[in-house]
Amino acid sequence: MFGFKLNRRHALMGAAAIVAAVSFSQPAAAITPEEIKAKGKLVVGIQGDNPPWGFVTSAGKQDGFDADMGALFAKELGVEVEFVPLEVNNRIPALTSGRVDILFATMAMLPDRAKAVQFSQPYNANAIVLIGPKDKSIKTNEDMAGLTISVAKGAAQDTQVTKNAPSTATIRRYDGDAASVQALVSGQTDALGGNIFYLDRVEKAVPGKFENKLEFQKLYNGACTRLGEKELNVAVNAFIDKIKANGELKTIYDKWMKVPVPEFPTSLEGIPFTAN
Repeated sequence: MFGFKLNRRHALMGAAAIVAAVSFSQPAAAITPEEIKAKGKLVVGIQGDNPPWGFVTSAGKQDGFDADMGALFAKELGVEVEFVPLEVNNRIPALTSGRVDILFATMAMLPDRAKAVQFSQPYNANAIVLIGPKDKSIKTNEDMAGLTISVAKGAAQDTQVTKNAPSTATIRRYDGDAASVQALVSGQTDALGGNIFYLDRVEKAVPGKFENKLEFQKLYNGACTRLGEKELNVAVNAFIDKIKANGELKTIYDKWMKVPVPEFPTSLEGIPFTAN
């Protein structure tokens, strides 16, 4: 009798675990601008330690290019903003599970990602590069032979370094941008896969030692909402049009990027800017 109760208990626990797992894996319901306004808050997923995009100040405040974008969009909706700092690998799961309402999180616009999230039109331009020592000649992909290269696991730089580096290169994948940068400046790796703005962080840590060596890919960043959220997609695209026209995007660019606002493409292959 005791054995029967124990087995039945285990069966019930197993069934509960399965239900919980299914519930957790199901995508969150779509949200509209009106529902965001009703709750009075926009929850923005942002990178937590990747300046100048998103980072936490010494005062504990989320700051950076994407933080300004998220705060400005919340203002456009007439609500407060709440930031949720995210690592590279948990950005899309945080959105699709409903943990955040939208991503302003250095989200490179890539066709594979467009199958999982709805991109807005682009609001920022970027490039994936290799950062290496000034005193080492790295002019072609073949020059990466024998190097140990750090990257943020699952990021666009991981994809590009993996694609372009010779088989004799060692690629070390770290959980996030900060860890991959630290690996370079501490001497654990010879080179770093990142974007064009990583060098500023490296230069502050070890002045005069490293430089951008190779450019792998030009990218654009977009805001991300969940698939099928037509109204929110329309709202964020209208917001981006507005800040391009009224100079507010230029103000954010001048503050964080310190380069002119680029011309943005009106389409990207395999990446729709509008929800179906």
